[in-house]
Order: sequence, then structure tokens, then C-alpha cells
Amino acid sequence: MTGTSRPSLWRHPDFVKVWSAATVSILGSQITIIALPFIALTMLGASVLQVSLLAAVEMLPFLLFTLPAGAWLDRVRRRPVLVAADIGRGIVLLSIPVAYLLDALTIWQLFVVAFVMGTLSAFFDIADASYLPAILERDDLVDGNANLQISYSVAQIGGPTLAGNMIAVVAAPIALAVDAISFFVSGGFISSIRRRESKPERRLDASGRPASMGAEIAEGLRFVLGNGYLRAIAACTGITNLFGAALFGVFPVLIWHELRLPPAFFGTVMGLASIGFLVGAALSSRLPNVIGLGRTIIVATVLGPPAFLLMTLTPADLNLAAVTLFVGWFVAGMSQVIYNVAQISLRQAITPSEMQSRMNATLRFIVWGTLPIGSILGGVMATLLPVRTALVIAGVASSAALLPLLLSPLRSLREIPTEGSPTANTANSAHPDAMGPTAMGMPARRRRPDPDPTD
Repeated sequence: MTGTSRPSLWRHPDFVKVWSAATVSILGSQITIIALPFIALTMLGASVLQVSLLAAVEMLPFLLFTLPAGAWLDRVRRRPVLVAADIGRGIVLLSIPVAYLLDALTIWQLFVVAFVMGTLSAFFDIADASYLPAILERDDLVDGNANLQISYSVAQIGGPTLAGNMIAVVAAPIALAVDAISFFVSGGFISSIRRRESKPERRLDASGRPASMGAEIAEGLRFVLGNGYLRAIAACTGITNLFGAALFGVFPVLIWHELRLPPAFFGTVMGLASIGFLVGAALSSRLPNVIGLGRTIIVATVLGPPAFLLMTLTPADLNLAAVTLFVGWFVAGMSQVIYNVAQISLRQAITPSEMQSRMNATLRFIVWGTLPIGSILGGVMATLLPVRTALVIAGVASSAALLPLLLSPLRSLREIPTEGSPTANTANSAHPDAMGPTAMGMPARRRRPDPDPTD
């Protein structure tokens, strides 16, 4: 069946449920993104380093647990994991408004909540990234990821405005209850999906015994690092996330502490600028047809660092701050969505179903494992240097993410390779530094972004 004759995914009931769950959850999460550092800085008197550590603690589980989580998730059905993680995150997040009402909220509780939320998110995101290929056909993956990015875009447009104004009207800890509810709603949508997911068969080693978790983790590493496409995507995203985490871990200090921008103003501007995510989603399915898939990934990467750098230069004047934040976030959001749709669709299509979770886990380990390191790096730089100087350094350094792409076979990739095609085989042939004959890329889902600039 040709692409033009395929039925719309909006008539695919299970996809609509996945899309609805993502939209509700991402919309609610915009509140936590703004509220958590706001609570730490303005209500609990946290230092610059503590705010950066708060972001690092939330991402630390991706460094600690993603590899074993990926091996385990390739052995089980993923939908129950998604539902359990959503419910767990909602319960944990509700502890903050409860503690606030009891006058017992401390910075240490925020650290504990951040770590538990990060742990549940690590399992959710790996399972989620591997779940879409289980309910969609291969030819629908690009459209599916593009539509999921639209949900992210819609949430990004309305979320910051909603969050900023809620914090201005009610106490920030109370606003977090809305995000908690969004997790429960998301879990409800996912639990109602009808398509039955077959339980993966346990893999056997050369002796006929069930493969150990260590062996399966090693196989996932070889699969990713042995593929030219996936290796380049992992390096590019890892560098972007390293310096993006350094930048955005400190950015709230510039906004709330030094510039003292009103929450409603900041949320409204960022919400309007998030239309860039919607523009990126609209372009993501068209641009690869014009310039090719590989060049689409490269162009999107080129646009990111200047946008980051512009936001670090946000002035105190409200009118100039509005323009600076709007342009920077618009371009950053647009480039992020284009990058994510292209590279995620490529990863999903060239990865066998039995390797999806390990591929996603390995990439999460590499590209999200840099996030806590980056957050700590940003906090240290902002402690030793002026906050704005630290931000500018991080913004400039993020441009190094382009190098792995320019040195990879992505430069000449026009479209997603078909299974067994010469192009795919070439990408999977081991380079001198490769660990094995196969490969993969970043998390095979969508972007979601993901808190981080790229997924």
C-alpha cells in the first residue's frame, strides 16, 4: 500500500490513545518544569548549586538504571510498565502539595521526589520509546512520531502560560497537583489500549540457556556503537544534552533570581514562543523529502546552539526580554522537533523489535547520562563565574554537537534504509572503533522531550 493510500492515524484508535496520553502528560509536566526550581529558589532559599543538583538528581537514574531497565523491558510486555510508572509518578508528585499544606516541605523532599520521579521516568521512557513500533506499521512511524511531536508542540504552547499563571494565582506546590492528576489521566488512556502486546520470548545464549542480563546489555551496547547512523546520533545528542543541561540547570537562576521576571510574564512568553514546536512538527514530515533525512538532522542541529546562546543574553528590560526569549525558544523548539522526528524514526525503523528496548536504553544511557553531569557542570561554573558568563560558555560549547554528524554517513542519507538494504548494511558495518556488527541510535520514540532539548 502506498503512503498516499494509507488510512489516517487519527482513525487508529490505539494510536489516538497514545497521542492523548502524551498530550495530557506533557501539558501537566510544563507546570513542574517551571514550579520545581521556582519552589527551590523563592520558597526554600536554595543556592545556585542546589538548584543545579536538583536537576542532576532527577536525571541521575538515567545514568544508573537505563541499561538494566532496557534488558528487562525486552523480556516483558511494556504497556503495564507504562501504566504503573504513570500512577507512581502521580502519587510521588502529590507528596509535595501535601507536605506544603502540612508546613513540612523541605529542599530534601524535593531531592527525594526528583530522584524517584527520575527513576520511574527512566522505565517509562524506555518502554514508551519501544511501544510505538508495537502498535504501528513500519511505514506509519514517521507520521506517528510527527503527530506525537504535534502533541508535544500543543502542550508546549499552552503549558508554560498555564503554569506561569497558576503559580501567580495559587502557591507553586499546589499547582503541582495538576501535573500529578495528568499522570493518572495518562495512565488511564494507556491502560485502555486494546491491541494485545505479545510477550517477548526469552533469548538463549550459545549453550541454549536463557541469556543473562549482562550479556543482553552488552549486546545492546554493541548494536548501538556498531552502527554509523546511531553512533553519530548518540554522540550529537549526548553533547547537546551535556551543555544543554549545564545551561538550563542554571537558567532559572538568571530568570527568577537575577532578572526577577514575573512568573506569569515568563510563562506567557515561553508559551507563545512554543509555537516553534508546532512549526517544527509541520516541517518534520516535509523537510526530509526536500533535502534528505540526513541533511534534515544536520540542519536541525545547526539551528540549536545560536538559539541557546540568544536566550543566555536575555536582558532585564521586559520588552527586550520578551523578544529575546521568544525568538530563542521559537528556533530552539522548531529545531528540536525536526531533529527528533527524523532521528527517532530512523532508529525505530532500523532496529529489530527484540532489540528496541535495549537500543533505547543504551541511547538513553549515553545521551541522558550526560544530563546530570551537565547540570553539575553548570552549577559549578555558575558558582565560580558570573551566572551569565557560565550560560554563554555552555551555549557556545553546544555547537560541538555538529561534528559527529559531519563525520558520519548521515551526510549522504536520503531516506530511511529498508531492512537488508545495502545502505543499511553499510551503516551497520563496523568501523575501526566499533564494538560489533549491528547498531542503533537514540531512543526510538519521539521526542518528548523530553525536559532535555533533545530526546
